Amino acid sequence: MKKTFAVLLLSTQIIFAQNIAQKLDEATKGLMNSSGAIASGLSFYVADESGNFIYEYQGNKGLSTASTQKIFTAGAALEVLGKNYTYTTTSSYSGTLSGGVLNGNLFISSNGDPTLGSWRYEAYKPESFKQKLMEAIKKSGITKISGDLVIDDSYFDHQTIPGGWPWDDLGNYYGAGVWGVNWRENQFDININGTDFKSFSYPLEEVKWLNDLKAGGSSDQSLIFTAPHSDVALINGTLPSGKTVTVSGSTPNPPLQLGVEVKQWLKESGIEFSGKVITNSQLEIEGKQPLAAPKTNIILTYQSPTLDKIIFWFLRKSVNLYGETLIKTLGKEKKGNPSFKSGVTYLKEFWKSKGINANMINFADGSGLSPQNYASAKAEVQALLYAKKQPWFESYYDGFPTQDNGMKMKSGTMRDTKSYAGYHTSKDGKKYVFSIIINNYQGSGSTELQKILNVLK
Repeated sequence: MKKTFAVLLLSTQIIFAQNIAQKLDEATKGLMNSSGAIASGLSFYVADESGNFIYEYQGNKGLSTASTQKIFTAGAALEVLGKNYTYTTTSSYSGTLSGGVLNGNLFISSNGDPTLGSWRYEAYKPESFKQKLMEAIKKSGITKISGDLVIDDSYFDHQTIPGGWPWDDLGNYYGAGVWGVNWRENQFDININGTDFKSFSYPLEEVKWLNDLKAGGSSDQSLIFTAPHSDVALINGTLPSGKTVTVSGSTPNPPLQLGVEVKQWLKESGIEFSGKVITNSQLEIEGKQPLAAPKTNIILTYQSPTLDKIIFWFLRKSVNLYGETLIKTLGKEKKGNPSFKSGVTYLKEFWKSKGINANMINFADGSGLSPQNYASAKAEVQALLYAKKQPWFESYYDGFPTQDNGMKMKSGTMRDTKSYAGYHTSKDGKKYVFSIIINNYQGSGSTELQKILNVLK
């Protein structure tokens, strides 16, 4: 009797899977046959929560992923670094301290904390760092600084932007680079009315603007162009006339920006400072030796939020800066080399060691902004299934947004690329793990892909 029941149950499951697969196939082929605008194709793979195959349409085909690339970076970071990993920013001083006078330099250094001065975390906003730094300086007895303020941004290498990122993206907030010292997520905001700048979220140090904006249209169609260490920024495109729009860009020199703000904090706190704001990268640009932050005379050790909280925002709001910082951190921690190349090489090695075919993944960065990232839908599903079995899965899963169709999934959007990857429990309790990627589709990629995924609901 038990054997008969088991056979019936298995038969029912097989028939159910076949019915779902048939419906998915009809929806997928309907999309493919309805439009001649798909140039690079579609990759789609669905499994149940145990990893059993349900449906595939060119599932092994590698396509540009956009931000679903982040599922690979997030999983590797949680496993390798641990969900309780934190970044550290320190302040120390050189020289001697006597009678309240520091005859030496004040240093701020970091191991690349991407959350330093972020607005996303209640206890870690710019005001929090300001308060703790000023309290630490006063507690140390410093009332006057005779030397310079040195921002030691030397923890990572000099390349702040991954190779392959489009020039159109670099100056916009989502194209912010990674520095040894990051500040305010390396982002600034401008309030613009028509073509006129009204105000900045904070004044950008030493930056001059070329404004080629034109008034027109009903939405923000502007682009900002900045480059690392550059003192010239360009904005062009169109903005609606007659109303104020906030446009966000990437800060060309975050360590310097932090330095000038700290200088102002010192003034506000009544601490005398007549020296210069110096960054180690600028010293090297000028052919001078960088100044190493002292390992002694440390007056402040400031920890970032734990990695699980960073991963939440990395996945939930698709913060590219976090992904690229994690790539550099993985390269530094696992290969002793903080370059992007080292980090993405390690990322591929990590997922290859978990059983993913190396031919189905080709990483160019940690966030998916580079068009040179390629992965197959099957590889993404394999990564999701691996994560589901790990002790850190809750921290991972929590970051996945709930999309408009009610499904828990990470999305990716980049020009003519659209992708989704995630987890879903249907109304009848069936659990699915899926990935769908479409490239060079000229229609409404988001709407069409969600129609296909709605079959799983």
